[in-house]
Amino acid sequence: MQGLTKIFKVPEREAGLRASARSLVKRQWRDVRAVDGVSFEIETGEVVGFLGPNGAGKTTTLKMLSGLLYPSGGDMTVLGRVPSKREREYLRRMTLVMGNRNQLQWDLPALDSFELNRAIYRLPHDEFRRTRDELIELLDIGDLVRKPVRQLSLGERMKVEIVGSLLHLPQVLFLDEPTIGLDVTMQRRIREFVARYNERHDATVLLTSHYMADVEALCERVIVIHHGKILFDGRLSALTDEFAAYKTIEAELADGERISLRVPRAETSRETAKLLAEHDVHDLVVEDPPIEDVIEQVFAQ
Repeated sequence: MQGLTKIFKVPEREAGLRASARSLVKRQWRDVRAVDGVSFEIETGEVVGFLGPNGAGKTTTLKMLSGLLYPSGGDMTVLGRVPSKREREYLRRMTLVMGNRNQLQWDLPALDSFELNRAIYRLPHDEFRRTRDELIELLDIGDLVRKPVRQLSLGERMKVEIVGSLLHLPQVLFLDEPTIGLDVTMQRRIREFVARYNERHDATVLLTSHYMADVEALCERVIVIHHGKILFDGRLSALTDEFAAYKTIEAELADGERISLRVPRAETSRETAKLLAEHDVHDLVVEDPPIEDVIEQVFAQ
């Protein structure tokens, strides 16, 4: 993907009745660059975190990659296809899961919606049932798929939504906040499922999430985007090395007392040596800051 750009034209007017009347005759427009020259490549089987604050351009990028939006500029191919052409062969090999959107029929059991998806993707019955049962087992939702979707909790609905999105065994997964609003246990279950799916099918995953636990558990590489531009693209560990301004030193003394120090990265060795020289240290750990703090530092710079 090279120079991917998306510009939205939005109406613009001043407040007040007079301005409203004037806009009926001559409406003013302004350009908003939601995505501004984004370029990156993802290898087959990679799980990549796509991070940024609200309005950074993450969802817009995923919608262009999945063919829901036509780009204003730039070139991109996924699986050798141009997403905006929405070719059947491409749509059969990818999926877009949005944590705040429903795709299953609200008043029907999930099993009925799964059957509809089987017909849409023209899946052979035996292959469909084998995949369906495997996914149901992986997410442990055997009792849930027989209930109307409207009777499910948010976490339960998210699990059946994910199964419905993967029945055709896509090779590319665009996951937009798949754990949003879920409790900690459910978030962990979804993460484990994505990891197993990636391992079993060598699937490529581009994941957005505001939960850094999702990113740390699944992604070795992250892309950070802000105001439609990429600020960082590399290994998660390298993000910490480049932008973390401090480290935390945790020490347990021989008498049971605990000491916690937050020190500038460049002074870590000196402060650690000083701590060891001045105290009888039973155990000592030096840690990087939480990834949330690192991301905030990226945006600040």
